[in-house]
Amino acid sequence: MHVQEWLETIPAVAIYALVGVVIGLESLGIPLPGEIVLVSSALLASQHGDINPYVLGACATAGAIIGDSIGYAIGRKGGRPLLAWLGGKFPKHFSEANIALAERSFQKWGMWAVFFGRFIALLRIFAGPLAGVLKMPYWKFLIANILGGILWAGGTTAVIYSVGVVAEAWLKRFSWLGLVLAVLIGAGSMLIIKNRAKKAAAEAEAERQREHPEREAAPSGANVPS
Repeated sequence: MHVQEWLETIPAVAIYALVGVVIGLESLGIPLPGEIVLVSSALLASQHGDINPYVLGACATAGAIIGDSIGYAIGRKGGRPLLAWLGGKFPKHFSEANIALAERSFQKWGMWAVFFGRFIALLRIFAGPLAGVLKMPYWKFLIANILGGILWAGGTTAVIYSVGVVAEAWLKRFSWLGLVLAVLIGAGSMLIIKNRAKKAAAEAEAERQREHPEREAAPSGANVPS
């Protein structure tokens, strides 16, 4: 059963709570499909009048901001041992390479990494805990957290809801044309996000190679002096 099909079986209040909780848990550092749940719920709201898109967006925004704040507090208290523990629990997401990439992004962009990290799945998980581990001033984190949470959660809800309403109206008149357009919009958005994330990762890797060229030149198994 797909996420949206499952969401259709539960009441609106439960959907609001589910969206807020899943996004909140993802934001504090637990790898969960927050974006998938939000997009599916927004599409469902565009097709069923029982789900209020404004309440949905507010719950998603609250979950994002509160979750990130809890993640910040946990990261500030737990420090780097917390990242090591998360790496043991979620090796795919909290690998050393991913942590290094996120840390370079924070060192380079500061509070902007928290803001723009909302729109990149990997950084969305890291943002709160890593900002706390790096002891970013809380007021900077809070500003970026609130603005990023509103724009990402509220904006995603508004865009997906609007696309769903338009797509449904077109499907009634031009079934194949509306379906194709909706698919193209969704696929194009995902490709843009993925390409930007890959470009950021490639730039970070190139910067790492420039900073430590001796590691790339050393043969396998050779000892590189520190």
